[in-house]
Amino acid sequence: MSDDGAALAGRLRGGDLTAAPAVLNLVENRSSARRPEIDALLRGVAPAALGGEAPGHVVGVTGPPGVGKSTLLSALVAAWRAAGRSVAVLAVDPSSKRSGGALLGDRARIVYDPEDTAVFIRSTAAGSRLGGLAPSTRAAAAALAAAFDVVVIETVGVGQSETEVAEVADTVAVVVQPGSGDALQFIKSGIMEVPDVLVVTKADLGQVALRTRRDLSAALRSLGERGTPVVAVSSIAPVQGVDELIAALDEHRAGLDVAARRLAARRAGALADVAAEHGEAGLRAVGGRRGAERLLAREDEGADVPTLVAALEAAAR
Repeated sequence: MSDDGAALAGRLRGGDLTAAPAVLNLVENRSSARRPEIDALLRGVAPAALGGEAPGHVVGVTGPPGVGKSTLLSALVAAWRAAGRSVAVLAVDPSSKRSGGALLGDRARIVYDPEDTAVFIRSTAAGSRLGGLAPSTRAAAAALAAAFDVVVIETVGVGQSETEVAEVADTVAVVVQPGSGDALQFIKSGIMEVPDVLVVTKADLGQVALRTRRDLSAALRSLGERGTPVVAVSSIAPVQGVDELIAALDEHRAGLDVAARRLAARRAGALADVAAEHGEAGLRAVGGRRGAERLLAREDEGADVPTLVAALEAAAR
């Protein structure tokens, strides 16, 4: 089977989950020689080619290191598969300064059946900026959502620079560890603006987990975000709260204007691509980020990322 961009897009549109490894191999190759193939892939999974937005639910999962995201994802993957849903996980790890590749290899920490072809897990490098999403991760999420029921982006750490996942995901879950003081830290850093669902891990700790859940709920109320659910989960046997968490994620997606969210994601992706390719100087050439956003707003709402990038590059000349 051909692994060129257009052929891969066709396989994804047809629901061929086995195309996923070749998709990641392509989008992670940022050489100029492969750019036409990456563009063909993204055009082939854009709304114009699909007849609407990609059906997969793109879920962002972020939180401080060591909070238990990988253990939680193991439980989520098992629950999603038990419900018959296919799952792709893009675990964004810090980049190795030597190789530029993913450093930690989070897929090694997520438990799943390697023989299950409806599960795809890949560690991807964060790129040059702590907590940032590399262009390849954005492209992979957009492409895989055409075939997989759920696409998870798990990011490193949490902070103002890590909020990029909110530009890409339909639904963002921020994971908090009981008794860590993260609730107060989140209020100070503005992270409370990011989550669509808040997750308190290690619910088996009892009162300390309950207290953290109450603190987060109070913090949300003080910010006028009463509608954001706070779910307590325990990923160790017996697993608790995972079904409730999935229900909260699904409920958010059901009430979402997916077309508007994906439009914003494509525009943010185009900005990120231009910044990665040409640096901030490339954005300054079109009037900075605000000028670039005004230019993108004039483009067709169904335009794919390569078309938006081309529009920005043309305006910068």
